[in-house]
Amino acid sequence: MNGEGKISIEPDSVLPRLISCRRLWDRAGHNALTDLMRFQDRFFCIFREGELHVGGQDGSLVLLESGDGDSWTQVAGFREHGVDLRDPKLSITPDGRLMMLAGGSCFDPDGRFLWRQTRVAFSPDGREWTCPEPILTRGEWLWRVTWYGGKGYGLSYNPDRRDLPGGEWSLSLFETEDGLHYRVLKMLEVPGLPNEATIRFLPDQSMLALIRREQKPFTGWIGRSFPPYLDWIFREIPCRLGGPNFLVLPDGTLWAAGRGFTRVKGGTAARTMLARMTPADYEPALVLPSGGDTSYPGMVYHQGVLWMSYYSSHEEKTCVYLARIRLP
Repeated sequence: MNGEGKISIEPDSVLPRLISCRRLWDRAGHNALTDLMRFQDRFFCIFREGELHVGGQDGSLVLLESGDGDSWTQVAGFREHGVDLRDPKLSITPDGRLMMLAGGSCFDPDGRFLWRQTRVAFSPDGREWTCPEPILTRGEWLWRVTWYGGKGYGLSYNPDRRDLPGGEWSLSLFETEDGLHYRVLKMLEVPGLPNEATIRFLPDQSMLALIRREQKPFTGWIGRSFPPYLDWIFREIPCRLGGPNFLVLPDGTLWAAGRGFTRVKGGTAARTMLARMTPADYEPALVLPSGGDTSYPGMVYHQGVLWMSYYSSHEEKTCVYLARIRLP
């Protein structure tokens, strides 16, 4: 796919294939910002409920559970008075607990934005949870934590900290041992207003980051670093990203997903896409049923099938969807 959203066509044998796609949740006015995890032989899907994508203090989180991926039950929910909870992410800590990370935007009684701070909560079974508590400092948005070698790593952005030339902000690479206390390993001087970023680890112990940028040309970056993760090499990819996520499969191949753009009459249109990824490249390969306000996928590879949660407004309102994909 080029920078304008043109997708190259390849033979079916080397393309991923959509097995099924179903609407999973549509209870609220706006159902969005998903993540997906396999934990204790069950699927867990978390997402935000609200009236709008942004602009209020009504954002709450819903957690669903399923043993087979077909029948789903709500097992938990998170709400905080005066706080818009959003962008929830799930991970499994080294001691075997399910961890929920989410952004918390705080508002005054008149609905005016005051500040933001990341929240975290833990569960031994996905059903009973600790009370979400703030971590890091106000202004930091730690978007996802990935555990490796007994430690958790994540990239945070803080629009209030304009520490680069031109009034831009950097990304902070954080490390944690318990999910509650964090230290900064490195400030990454990524230009172009970087924000949402996912970290995974390759078999050679290198850390790989897929990063969204919000300044023209809006193209994403891939970063790679080897232990102790202080020196980085970055490569620009020819695609605009939104809600980036990716997985390292057992055979070492990489598959990524997020918001992309296809060419339509008069411009481009947002779609949720699955892409092949390498440490140096990103190539969209499958467009999911989607459109409008869409993206923020959760990804689980289970029994040879890629399960992917995401949200989209291509039908009558913004809803959460669950897709199953056969990879080549």
